[in-house]
Amino acid sequence: MGPVEIIVIAALAILVGSVLQRVSGTGVGLVVAPTLALLLGPATGVLVTNATTTVSGFLIMLSVWRHVDWRRFALIAPAAAVGAVPAALVVRELPAAWLQVLVGGVVLLALTTMFGLPRLPEWPGRLPTVLAGAIGGFFNTTAGVAGPVMVIHSRLARWEQRSFAATLQPVFMTMGALSVLTKTLLGAAGTGGMPPWWVAPGVVLTVVLGVRIGGVVARRVSLSTARTVALVLAGLGGAITLVRGLLGVL
Repeated sequence: MGPVEIIVIAALAILVGSVLQRVSGTGVGLVVAPTLALLLGPATGVLVTNATTTVSGFLIMLSVWRHVDWRRFALIAPAAAVGAVPAALVVRELPAAWLQVLVGGVVLLALTTMFGLPRLPEWPGRLPTVLAGAIGGFFNTTAGVAGPVMVIHSRLARWEQRSFAATLQPVFMTMGALSVLTKTLLGAAGTGGMPPWWVAPGVVLTVVLGVRIGGVVARRVSLSTARTVALVLAGLGGAITLVRGLLGVL
């Protein structure tokens, strides 16, 4: 596959993920991470995914600002930084094939967890919120996927859905930025180093377009349909990434 094809497919993945994020509240990490891991390699692919979630989280946050639970966010954000540091070291040390196994496996496990969870017992208080932040920060940095960890926490905490979906946006923004920062500082950006400079404005423009399109789509497509599309795409990408990684390991 040539560079033009890679750029086009990567841009489409980011666009679709951003649309689904705007419609359903999640989708960027689950859809984009396995796709970019296949196209760019796991380390660089997840790094670009982290940058994408930073931008999409910020833009969507602007439209749901008044519903954000800033007290919970204040607990989650510092904890995410604690999880991001060891995760960046894992990314730096693991071979590419094992990273692909990790990315694909985390995505598939996340999907299974989101659908297979029974009704969980209530676990209120600050401790589970802090733990969710640390674990989410770790998985976001290694695999670009923090949403399922936050979903589990929301069920334990009996978090009201509108507030939860809104608070996810600054959470994703912060986790994405922390992941990019820690991996850059610790030399975990991948064997090819940092992506070219033009990737950053390209990601921003694509996400802006996706969020705008998502605003239109949200008025015409149901939440359940958007989530189904996101989960199907994530499942396919996760399975292919996992198989490719296993073939590289074996």
